[in-house]
Amino acid sequence: MNLSGFREEWKMPFVNIKITNEGVTPEKKADLIKGVTNLLQNILGKNPQKTVVVIEEVETDNWGIGGETVTVRRKMGK
Repeated sequence: MNLSGFREEWKMPFVNIKITNEGVTPEKKADLIKGVTNLLQNILGKNPQKTVVVIEEVETDNWGIGGETVTVRRKMGK
């Protein structure tokens, strides 16, 4: 996609992180947001002031791997 015609303020990285809702603290989430922002700045030269990071927490009953929910997998020790 060619972004040359877009206004500069629209050229921002958007990172969506999905994790299961298994007790990640607000402090760990803040660390994750900061770390991803720093990574994009250091590796890709992106402006940290324009970097958007969203963390979505998903119920383990709503996340499946190999045909099983994470809830079931956790109970089975997988």
